[in-house]
Amino acid sequence: MSISTDATNLDAAFLALADPTRRAILARLAHGEETVMQLAEPFAMTQPAISRHLKVLENAGLIVRRIQGAKRPCRLSSAGIETVDRWLAMLRDALAQNYDRLDGVLADMVENGEELK
Repeated sequence: MSISTDATNLDAAFLALADPTRRAILARLAHGEETVMQLAEPFAMTQPAISRHLKVLENAGLIVRRIQGAKRPCRLSSAGIETVDRWLAMLRDALAQNYDRLDGVLADMVENGEELK
């Protein structure tokens, strides 16, 4: 996958994740596959509105749907979730390096007898 494709996928994923209804849908799918009707149950919105949210999640690569007769069960997409996770891991690593550098600076200050306030 190219860098521009990754960036496009991340843009779509984070745009999809910006909506609380879509995050709630993903949280439900974390427990397993559900149909559109099952996903619509707890929300005070129509099934077509839920379907629009699902389309956004699908286009972002965060879920996949399959056809099972008249039903369209949805599940999390490992590829889409892993793309987001890789990007977040890069940020976690950068943050850890920043803390390691800060620890080094603070240790040097203590070693040199400087007072920390």
